Amino acid sequence: MATPHINANFGDFANVVLMPGDPLRAKWMADTFLHDVKMVTSVRNIYGYTGLTKNGKKISIMASGMGQPSIGIYSYELFSKYGVDMIIRVGTCGGYQQNINLYDVIIASAASTDSNWVHQYGLNGHYSACADYDLLETAVNVARSKKVNLHVGNVLSSDIFYDADKDGWKKWQDIGVLCVEMEAFALYCNAAKLRKKALCILTVSDSFVVEGELTSEQRQAGLTRMMEIGIETAEKFAK
Repeated sequence: MATPHINANFGDFANVVLMPGDPLRAKWMADTFLHDVKMVTSVRNIYGYTGLTKNGKKISIMASGMGQPSIGIYSYELFSKYGVDMIIRVGTCGGYQQNINLYDVIIASAASTDSNWVHQYGLNGHYSACADYDLLETAVNVARSKKVNLHVGNVLSSDIFYDADKDGWKKWQDIGVLCVEMEAFALYCNAAKLRKKALCILTVSDSFVVEGELTSEQRQAGLTRMMEIGIETAEKFAK
């Protein structure tokens, strides 16, 4: 039962899917953390895999691509057509706050946006896109058990990477937003609309206030702690 963007059959995906942005990162995660792995989709080179964790739990890993339109398409199809109950985004972000350093882990309890995503719902007000609490609580506990530098709070899901307003980010910083990424808001909205569960776990790969940034190789293969948090969280909900 293929959809326009996924060429898998119903049942090929586990009930929990981890979604990195990069297809090569999805492959690396599947090769590193799963065994008995099967590639279940490859449309547009957006790779998806299903396999077993070291503890024998069945989970899937699929790339989301970049941006809210991309993760919006894939998460909607997974939730509505493939019986997926939960999606955990694992990605990178740019830190906004002085106390947030490179390699720190951020778990998004909520996501703000500069996108017009919620226009489709015709709401008479402003919608706050939030993580599922069960996933959030589980991931926080897993992260704390690993003693990582952890921050939990509001993130910005931006549609703009190269912003013409060079100081626009400071307004988000001033209101306490932890970091900027490009996908969580749409994921959280799809989950809410379809009565599913979603969470976003991030590693700080660069910063607006702290010097330095991760290389592309480090982004792909050096984000092990965040991925382990995602895997262990997924295991607790895998059927």
